[in-house]
Amino acid sequence: MKKGKVHIIFGTGMGKTAMALGRGVSAAMHGRKVIMIQFLKGVLSHETADGLKQLEPAFKVFRFEKQNEYYENLSEEGKKEELCNIQNGYNFAKKVLCTGECDMLILDEFLGVLDQKLVGDDALETLLAAHEENVDLILTGKVCPAGAEEHADEVTRLECLKPSNDHACMNG
Repeated sequence: MKKGKVHIIFGTGMGKTAMALGRGVSAAMHGRKVIMIQFLKGVLSHETADGLKQLEPAFKVFRFEKQNEYYENLSEEGKKEELCNIQNGYNFAKKVLCTGECDMLILDEFLGVLDQKLVGDDALETLLAAHEENVDLILTGKVCPAGAEEHADEVTRLECLKPSNDHACMNG
């Protein structure tokens, strides 16, 4: 990833976040500043949060949601409460892109935010318009919205073709 690329990583297979993290860690190891904003995943466990803090200041991870569960598992009331937090995460992503605060911005499960219509219909276009030429943008999620691929420099689809005996194919 040289300069200002847009990458989409999607599919029902496992590994989208891991792939994005790997790219982020690689970029950080090469002196680039990385910010990851995670959506729809709830609060980080203490162990995971502590592990990710070791990557700072080159690689920072943010979650704006406050619930301990994945968004899709919340009650309707819980979803309403989290919607404001999700929108705060989206607004932070726009700010990061506009200010050029990092060299790589990873929006983990943002494609799910788009798919569930938790932000405006123009959210992707707004982010792409704010996208600086020198910032790599990585978007992950289960579903790639119609038209998104045409804005991407690279699109990767992950899917489980054959589950192992000890790991069933999971939905993302």
